Amino acid sequence: MPRRRIAPSILAADFARLGEQVREVVYAGADLIHIDVMDGHFVPPLSMGPQVVSALRDLDLGVTLEVHLMVERPERQVPDFLRAGAHHITVHAEATPHVHYALQRIREGGATAGVAICPATGPAILGEVDVDVALVMTVNPGWGGQAYIPSSTAKVRRIRELLGPDTDIEVDGGIDADTAGPAAEAGATLFVAGSALFGTKDPAEAYRAIALAAGCG
Repeated sequence: MPRRRIAPSILAADFARLGEQVREVVYAGADLIHIDVMDGHFVPPLSMGPQVVSALRDLDLGVTLEVHLMVERPERQVPDFLRAGAHHITVHAEATPHVHYALQRIREGGATAGVAICPATGPAILGEVDVDVALVMTVNPGWGGQAYIPSSTAKVRRIRELLGPDTDIEVDGGIDADTAGPAAEAGATLFVAGSALFGTKDPAEAYRAIALAAGCG
């Protein structure tokens, strides 16, 4: 089973203090930073682009930069994020008819590749492609601060049975010190936390609480 890790999502960070806030969670133990990219089409909001990835790369903190593309036809944008310094890129199964090709482009660029599925999407597609990370949306994609969908725990368990012990399963949405534990018990190994970290007065302390609940070693 892969090592359990927390992935702080900068979507919830204070962008006026982005470098400072990322350093806080890195010093608390984070070695993975989650970057949500939204295009206003696949999901209604707009968010950040390759320039933010480049800025985080230039901080040189020794962390993995994980890009979650919530965009239509993500294969078209993969090269831009690879050039910006992404180490891992996840695309949505629902966002392109060419999931296999998108994963191929990511790997050809030297990054690891993942597939995300929305709450209403069944796990079956994850058994049809070779993924380094299977990302399970535990809220509806596009907005921070939503509550964890309780049925997600059983879905994670089904995906763990489908993929076996060696693939990372990531949960994204509503992850905090209360929900990380059940998700971990079901088989999740990566835990995206945004509002539960950066929405607090002390992101580093919040990070440690979630890591403890998830059983991160």
